[in-house]
Formats: sequence, C-alpha cells, structure tokens
Amino acid sequence: MHINTVLTLQEGRRLEFKEKLPTRSDLAKTIVAFANDAGGDIYLGVSDKPRAVVGLPEDNLVELEEQISNIIYTRCYPSILPDISFIAHDDKHLIKIAICRGSMPSYYLKESGKIEGTFVRVGSTNRKADQSIIDELERKRRNVSFDSEPVWDKQVRVLAIDSFNLMYQEKVGNVLDDATLKKLELIKNDRGLDYPTNALILFSDDVLRNQYFHFAKVECARFKGTGSDEFIDQKSILTNITRQPEEAYNFVLRHINKGAFVKVFTRKRDMNTL
Repeated sequence: MHINTVLTLQEGRRLEFKEKLPTRSDLAKTIVAFANDAGGDIYLGVSDKPRAVVGLPEDNLVELEEQISNIIYTRCYPSILPDISFIAHDDKHLIKIAICRGSMPSYYLKESGKIEGTFVRVGSTNRKADQSIIDELERKRRNVSFDSEPVWDKQVRVLAIDSFNLMYQEKVGNVLDDATLKKLELIKNDRGLDYPTNALILFSDDVLRNQYFHFAKVECARFKGTGSDEFIDQKSILTNITRQPEEAYNFVLRHINKGAFVKVFTRKRDMNTL
C-alpha cells in the first residue's frame, strides 16, 4: 500500500503511528500484540493527533533500525523477525516496522513472563491477555480448537447425553454410538478411557454443562411498547445448545401478533349506462 494511502487511515488493529521511537517497553508490547493477532505495521516519524509527517533525522536511521532490532530480540519471546524499512516522503524520512502474524503464539515480554507479559491488540490499543486468551493462543499454535479440547472430569459412559442422542437420531437417522462420537471428534480416548470434549459437554444435559458453561444460554424477552422498561414475558432457555434455537424460535412465534384486514369494496354505478 502506498504511503499516501496509509497516511489517510486511522490507527487500528493492524496499524500504529509514532512520532518517534517509543520507549522500549511500549514498542515491545505493540510488537508482541501484533504477532499474537493478525500482524501489523508501525510507522515512526508520523504524529497521529493531529496526523502529520514529522520525519526522522536521516543521519539516525541506521542507528534507530539497530535499536529496534535489539529491543525486539532482547525483549520479545519467542523470536519475532520484523521487516524494517526506510521510506522517503516529501523530503522527510520514516521507518516502517512490519510484523507478521506469528506462528508460535503466545508471544510475550521476556522480563514479565508469559502470564504477565502477553499482550493482544484490541482496536488501536494493546491489552494484557488474561489466562483464557493465552490458552486460546496456545491452541492456535497446536492447531487445536476449543471445541475439541477434552474434559477430564467425567467419562463419556456416565455423561447425560440422552437428549442429544434422540435429537441426532431424529435429524440423521442413525444411533449416536461410540464410533460416531469419535468420528465427530466429540470424545477423546486416553489410556483406554473415553472422555467428552467441550463440544459434547455443550450438547449434553449433564451437570457439567452448567458448571463449565453457565453462560451458554439464550435470554428471550418481550417488552411492553417500544421501550425496555417493562416486561410482558421473559424466558431463560437453559437447555443444551441443540435445543436452544428451536425454543427461542417458538418464543418468538408465541408473541407474534397476527391480524387480518378486510377492505370493504363498494360497487360504483356508471351513470353513463343509465
């Protein structure tokens, strides 16, 4: 993308402008945040508010490049390899730091460690990642989805999945046996024992579903008038997620006002026929 086009863009998930080289810590946070997310570009020598190209001293460009490389090498882990380039614009000099999306997340600040030093990009800001985000980044590295992660608290043979089994037979026409569960990657075998995945827990009516995923529900409400101050009806749908869409749909149907309008037609006599 041409620099003139870049300068018209707003800072965001993949773009940041800096008037000068930021502190070591701030630069490292942005680098790891970009590497943990979708990658991004940092332009040095551009002020953001107001947007203006202020430039960097030409004689310092090589020294700044070395400083940037050293900051990334000494402060970021695992290793991040940036693409650092010089840009000339209207007789002024800029530095572009291009960070690709990393293949080994989570990336973090060495001195802070993984728990305290992992950052992600949220809009145009860097935010410290909590444990759930770090876990998700680790799953991306292993190419494992959250749905397929096993739950070790209970074996499949004692899991309450009768309702899901009936629904599966109704829709597919086959029995939900162990072979089918394995084919659908809903169970994982460990030392001869079968354990459910997160997905199967969500499909089940087991107490584990409420323990692990108490937020996996649909809230339905009908309000009086156009405001949200007074309820006419309200329902929390807490069943397994295979049944939730149908129950939500039925709630909507129950509250749809159906009416009929009949237009009265009158016969007009043509006076010319009299």
